[in-house]
Amino acid sequence: MDITKIKAAIFDLDGTLLDSAYVWAEVDRQFLGSRGLELPDDYCKSICTMNLEQAAVYTKKRFALSNSIDEIIDEWKSSAMHEYRDNVKPFEGAYEFLALLKQRGIKTALATASDRVFYEPALKRTGLYELLDFFSQTSEVERGKGFPDVYLHAAAALGVKPADAAVFEDIPEGISGARAGGFVCVGALCGALKEEHGELVSLSDVTFERYSQMIAAFEG
Repeated sequence: MDITKIKAAIFDLDGTLLDSAYVWAEVDRQFLGSRGLELPDDYCKSICTMNLEQAAVYTKKRFALSNSIDEIIDEWKSSAMHEYRDNVKPFEGAYEFLALLKQRGIKTALATASDRVFYEPALKRTGLYELLDFFSQTSEVERGKGFPDVYLHAAAALGVKPADAAVFEDIPEGISGARAGGFVCVGALCGALKEEHGELVSLSDVTFERYSQMIAAFEG
């Protein structure tokens, strides 16, 4: 398909625009380790589509924690804040690609399960914030990333039909949710787990490993 015909591009944050997977892996290890618990192999996968509150509810129940939901969220925020504010970087070429879309008059939005307290300082520090026209969080819609809600929210704000918008995601659940909403689906292999590359390729209309490939497609 000709990806260059889109009128809007909707981006996931972690693992798609920002190379930030390491932050949450470390937060999870520290959080559970401080309670004498090992990080289960399936834990990160289980919460990847959830917002902070949903993840806290799941975590409290799964590990029978005495902490309140607010206490869990506050501990996570405290652990991750420094990295997002000072260190997390975009994937190479992400800034240039968003700038190119802006130059071409293609609208852009963020659709994330993350919280503004994390993404806003990171995006402002890296210059990406000014290249995005709208910011949508799963906490603002009924369902998470396995469903189209957050992408439909972003598309409506941008004033475009799903068929005219591409969703960029690094997890199969995100791509599946976007496909259910009628969006063009772009798999971001740059931040995806290696073992999920095959599934992303099969689910997506287009995939890329480096943003330079997307730049070349739009400039070609």
